[in-house]
Amino acid sequence: MNIPNKLEEYEDNWETEIGGWIPGEKVFLRGKNVLTELKEYRWLEYLLFGITGRHSPRIARLIEGMWVICTSFPDPRLWNNRIAALSATVRSTGVLGSAGALAVSEATIYGLKPIKGGMDFLYRIDRQLNEGQDFEELVSSELKKYRGIYGYGRPLVDRDERVDPLLDFAHSMGAGQGRFTDLAFRVDEYLGNSRFKYRVNASGVVAGMLADEGITPEQHYHLATLTFTAGVFPCFLDAAAKPEGAFFPLRISRINFEGEDRSRVWGD
Repeated sequence: MNIPNKLEEYEDNWETEIGGWIPGEKVFLRGKNVLTELKEYRWLEYLLFGITGRHSPRIARLIEGMWVICTSFPDPRLWNNRIAALSATVRSTGVLGSAGALAVSEATIYGLKPIKGGMDFLYRIDRQLNEGQDFEELVSSELKKYRGIYGYGRPLVDRDERVDPLLDFAHSMGAGQGRFTDLAFRVDEYLGNSRFKYRVNASGVVAGMLADEGITPEQHYHLATLTFTAGVFPCFLDAAAKPEGAFFPLRISRINFEGEDRSRVWGD
């Protein structure tokens, strides 16, 4: 079998500076011995170090607080929690239910893509402003191209109840006062006074705060991957304690069906 030249060096060989395990001896992450040099890290510190290579208890605590305030709401009506609750009520496993909930957290209009997209927007507009481009033209162009801006607007309500508690927490940590956070609120003011009436939401504020800490959009995406899970598990457990099939059942009489009244044999 011919192997493409670009893959030959990887056959039976994987070189990495990220990490590895020497069975019975050591575990390494980014040049550090996990068992001796990183054993005092909190879990968020370890996650931050693994993704960014930075050790910062302050940033890790900031992210931890953001997760508590902004995500993991234990409401089974929310899109990803609903997957977990439904899986529990049909007696699936916690792993499958939480994995399904995590999978649907990567969506276009909510979850991980807007989380990453909001920070990407701030980085782009900041760079363009430094190049001398006009602020209002940049925001208008973004709206025209995408019919919305990640980090702004919210279903059901005009204002995001998470923003003020998030700001209070960030300020207590000495965060939330940098140029990207200021830019996020500058866009908020502009959009709030426009015909769209969009206001900044929690993901837009978080994007500004973590951009001020030097986190990149790609790093932000990976750091946020597990952010919803603390709301997923309570919803699974709650549904598992109820009768099988009890999660928002819908009786047949409520369905307006106008098709043929016959049994269907699969495979026909």
